[in-house]
Amino acid sequence: MKKIAFAFLSLVCLISLSRCNSSTESKSDSTTDSTSVTSSTDTSNVTANWKLGVQMWTFRMFTFAEALDKVDTCGIKYIEAFWGQPLGAGLKDSFGIRMSDASKTKIKDLMNQKGIKMVAMGVISPKTRDEWKAAFDLAKDFGLSYITAEPLKSQWDMVDSMAGAYGIKIAIHDHPKPNMYWSPDSVLAAIQGHPNIGSCADIGHWARNGINPVDALKKLAGHVYGVHLKDIVKFDDTHAADTVVGKGVIDFPPIFQELKRQHFDGMLSIEHESNWYHNVPDVIEIKKFYEDQVAKLQ
Repeated sequence: MKKIAFAFLSLVCLISLSRCNSSTESKSDSTTDSTSVTSSTDTSNVTANWKLGVQMWTFRMFTFAEALDKVDTCGIKYIEAFWGQPLGAGLKDSFGIRMSDASKTKIKDLMNQKGIKMVAMGVISPKTRDEWKAAFDLAKDFGLSYITAEPLKSQWDMVDSMAGAYGIKIAIHDHPKPNMYWSPDSVLAAIQGHPNIGSCADIGHWARNGINPVDALKKLAGHVYGVHLKDIVKFDDTHAADTVVGKGVIDFPPIFQELKRQHFDGMLSIEHESNWYHNVPDVIEIKKFYEDQVAKLQ
């Protein structure tokens, strides 16, 4: 009887040990899988998340509907709208907070037909809380990720709070001097303590202001929501003319490399302020330059 009991006890211990080892192996496998996923995420090509868009100001000489046709011709699927562009397509409104519901529906249909998505709008500088609310309501209606803006300093707290409530970021734009946001330092000041405020990095305007765009991006690391992609013919000249991206004075490969290092995942909006009536070929050339440069990133 003692032998039987001993044998039974041994068998129970053996089974328990086997189950324990099996559980340990299962946890080990789970850890391995988790590490593998993390590793894969860390080494993935972050540029796959970038969106190449067009700031509709590029086609400001045309109606919104005509501009959409041009964006489509360029093979681009994302846009940043600007307030005041006449809608066209038989509509009397201009893009902005005073559009009728019928006009909103119509331009949404036009975008859907072409597979074009509006990601942002701007650059805006509302003066009152009511105007800001109307802006956020419009952004929500179109499902925007961020609003490109230059808010008054006295509005920072209010705008940050509203942005948080709506789930739509504010990306501060940098116009040339004497604009209050011409320096990345001033944009950074607005960001401090305001988690819903970041930067719309206008590469061309930084260069006009005599600022190295890579240095500016580094200062704003982690806070860049969008980029305005443009090139200019002369550094440190606030009146320098635009040119096709890649043909001016700005060195773009380090800029793209820095954006990748920061794991930027927003939209780069082509804003070509030149050759206004015949700039579709320019935008197509910029698109090709962008794609070629991004493909070369390590």
